[in-house]
Amino acid sequence: MGDAMTRAAGLLLGLCFLFAGAVQAATPKDLSGVRGFNYFPASVTNEQIFLQYDDAEVNRDFSYARDLGMNQVRTFVRYSEWAADTPKFRASFLKLLAAVKSHGMQVMFVLAPPRTQGDASNAEIQLTTWLTDVLGLARGHSEVLAWDVANEPDWIGYADSPRTTAEIESRMASARKLADFVHKFDRGYLTTVGCWNVACIEVAAPYTDILSYHDYSPTRELIAANAARAKAFAAKVAKPVVQTEVGADNRASPYDMALREYKKAGMGTYIWELMIGKSWGDSQGLFYPDGTVRDPVIAAAAMGIFRNEGDNRVLENPDRENWVTTPLQRGAKWLAAANPDWKEGLEIAETEADMLEANQLVAMRFPPTLAVQKLRAGPPNIPALRATLQDYPALLTPYAGLGRQHGN
Repeated sequence: MGDAMTRAAGLLLGLCFLFAGAVQAATPKDLSGVRGFNYFPASVTNEQIFLQYDDAEVNRDFSYARDLGMNQVRTFVRYSEWAADTPKFRASFLKLLAAVKSHGMQVMFVLAPPRTQGDASNAEIQLTTWLTDVLGLARGHSEVLAWDVANEPDWIGYADSPRTTAEIESRMASARKLADFVHKFDRGYLTTVGCWNVACIEVAAPYTDILSYHDYSPTRELIAANAARAKAFAAKVAKPVVQTEVGADNRASPYDMALREYKKAGMGTYIWELMIGKSWGDSQGLFYPDGTVRDPVIAAAAMGIFRNEGDNRVLENPDRENWVTTPLQRGAKWLAAANPDWKEGLEIAETEADMLEANQLVAMRFPPTLAVQKLRAGPPNIPALRATLQDYPALLTPYAGLGRQHGN
């Protein structure tokens, strides 16, 4: 960073503070209607959204979110990206704001400051220059909901690499410093801290306008208890509270379970994350780039639609009209044939696969219909088809003969 740029940044900072809005921001009283998502495009690496920005991809992804009624975006603004290519960062940042606005949403930016190394005074200049530029770029954009000044500063670390108490205290102090900076820069800006633990919101409350925390708890009881604690404290300090990271299958915290509990609690949420990307795609994420989903249950939950868990559930009757019995009989005949017909075998296999999936008789990690599709896509392979038609009867036979004829 040249001296001229640093001096210019300092002058800009002074002017921004001088002309900062005189009216304090109106903090939303209730954020229970937030149905948000954390966002990095599936194409990006290392969660670097701005230097790898593709406007067509971002707008496509936002359209997926809007199809589910989602209305909030949360993404990270990293000093490292800004410093690497400031012009590229600035152009991408403004395009993202335009995309958020055009889709009728709002955005929460998570600030990721430079890591303090070496000369402390130089680090302070870097921080000030970066914040001044980013906050200035966003000024006047009503689509910006808030600035998350620290992501999980209270995180204790992994078991094999725990954070020290001193490190956590330092990160919390940095959060307060950034919040104060944002408020001083523009009184119209709102701040929050993306707390790792619900207890942290009570520490961050004095310098944040919105309370937010993350919860990947594996049970309904824990999620409900944390939500109750958060809501009680929020009412006490008269500030809104929102859950800014939800859903992790690898932590036994499935989206549909967690979102159901937050709906009961009347708390807004941001799922982690919208896209099945390069960083967390093997455990989190809703959409693939082509608009298909990992699990329709997640998409339904994002819309507030959940599986019936009550005693009034009506279980599927697969064989009500002999649609289990008949394919099984046809399959047995096909397997007994010396020269079975390839197309007929595929039809039987697909019918059985559809029955298994439609009646929830099989896990969907490897969908039966996908196996049939792969058989259809290749050249005739009687041994492979025979193996498939030998597997499905074991799953279907328990339901054969339990139904009733049509009209009875």
